[in-house]
Amino acid sequence: MRGFSSEPPACMGVIMHDRMKRQPLHVPVLLRHVMAVLSPVPGQVVVDCTLGLGGHAAAIFERIQPGGRLIGIDFDPANIAVARGKLERVKERRSDASESGGNGGGVDLYHNNFAALPQVLAMAGLTQVDAILADVGVASTQIDDPERGFSYRRPGPLDMRMDPTRGQTASALVNRMSEPDLAAALLELGDEADAPAIAKLIVERRALKPITTTEGLMAIVCEARDFTIERGAGAKLHPAARTFQALRILVNRELANLDRLLAILPQVLRPGGVACIISFHSGEDRRVKSAFREGHRAGTYAEISDEPLIADDVERADNPRARSAKLRWARLER
Repeated sequence: MRGFSSEPPACMGVIMHDRMKRQPLHVPVLLRHVMAVLSPVPGQVVVDCTLGLGGHAAAIFERIQPGGRLIGIDFDPANIAVARGKLERVKERRSDASESGGNGGGVDLYHNNFAALPQVLAMAGLTQVDAILADVGVASTQIDDPERGFSYRRPGPLDMRMDPTRGQTASALVNRMSEPDLAAALLELGDEADAPAIAKLIVERRALKPITTTEGLMAIVCEARDFTIERGAGAKLHPAARTFQALRILVNRELANLDRLLAILPQVLRPGGVACIISFHSGEDRRVKSAFREGHRAGTYAEISDEPLIADDVERADNPRARSAKLRWARLER
């Protein structure tokens, strides 16, 4: 990975603190809750809409054997390659794993967006499944790769596309959006209180030179927020964190895709089937809560979670990413 020699002094105190932290090994968030809610059993068909590195998928696949089938979907082909290897290792340990289902016995993996779930199921020869999981956060490998441009901690191109084969980059959006639209996006998608000041300075600086790197954008955000080492002492959140979150959500149309998934869940679940959604952003959680409650009132869902399930103290200590994770579930009428 590249170093941090080009970091601007305004953010150095927080950056150096982040730099000294050890990145944890990949651990699927809320795995205990996921397995308790889905309760996978042999012979079921389960969809992991956000395959990531395959942590949830591997645990589920093991539980649905023999005879079960896992459908995995991910925006990022690099994630699929890693998850495929993990699932193959599970299959090797399970001599009784099903040998049907394409792509190597009980596993079908698709490079696609989960908003296209009905089309993915059609390609797999299915219309409905027993359970669906979606973990709508960004994968740790994407954050850790400086070439992907997700992190304010790592200098690299300002990209942020979960699927690097399609769509506009964060740099393209930052350099063309109007000041009011930028401010609105930072406020709505990142809960950024300094959104107007950040948007104003972005527009001023891009008129002089296009913003094309993570470190360039980070420097602008720090300056707009008048962020100094002294002000940053003891800060829990990096000054650019909310801006980078908002742009990532915008680039990948994450809220629109989530809305589409929530709308189609009742059609692709079998009677009695369960959907489990893990979110990391308040706007995502509000959408999931609203959709599940409306479905419950309408009689579509027989049961829903009253409150989100969250990580306990042990998991939060072991896996910092789990601290903001919220899991909500809904079960169809039988």
